[in-house]
Amino acid sequence: MGNQVKASTTSESRLAELSAFNVEPFIVAIEHLSENLRTFLQANVLIINIPSGNIDAFGSLVTEIERSDIEKVILVSSTSVYEDNNQTISESDGEESQQSPLLAIENLFRNSGKFKTTIVRFGGLIGYSRTPGRFFGPGRVVTNPDSKVNLVHRDDCLGIISRIVEQGVWGEVFNCCADTHPTKREFYTKAAKSSGLPVPEFEDSETKSFKIISNQKVKRILNYEFIHPDLMKIKFEQSS
Repeated sequence: MGNQVKASTTSESRLAELSAFNVEPFIVAIEHLSENLRTFLQANVLIINIPSGNIDAFGSLVTEIERSDIEKVILVSSTSVYEDNNQTISESDGEESQQSPLLAIENLFRNSGKFKTTIVRFGGLIGYSRTPGRFFGPGRVVTNPDSKVNLVHRDDCLGIISRIVEQGVWGEVFNCCADTHPTKREFYTKAAKSSGLPVPEFEDSETKSFKIISNQKVKRILNYEFIHPDLMKIKFEQSS
């Protein structure tokens, strides 16, 4: 038996599109929370994926969640919360940037006593319409080309979120990115060629600042096997 799903958007034009996927659509804008939010929050699990660094707005959202009956939250964050340290970073290393608004937002959810939150820190999103060969168009230069990439395919984003809900794993923080970490030069050259696009221009630099995000915890605790573990083996859409 399937789950009843609600979905939010900030655009009226997307309501019909969401309805076509057999979900109940809502307009929810984090900067302007409205009365319909209370109906939207009538759910067992809330998944939050809002690309905003507005700490005050997230604070207001947390207050509304605390007023609801929701007990379980998945908050989508980003591996950009970590500082570059030219090393491999796991969740327990304490390498988060203390100035990052993402960390402040995570803490708003983590510190609530009314619900439990699992935080998923995704690497850069690729797959389907997110074709990395198109990330750097004419005139755009790839800086720091010999630094490592931390990317994740959309299939694995959805797979990890589903696994968290299915297994009921709450109160955790997970890094979510592919097993491999090629350099920008290696990956974006391969991605462009596989999509039939021009190879981007690279700006060479003697300094190399990077981080390598470890995904060992998500594999160990969730027993998750990545669908796309090797970034260099992913096939991307051809350019039309």
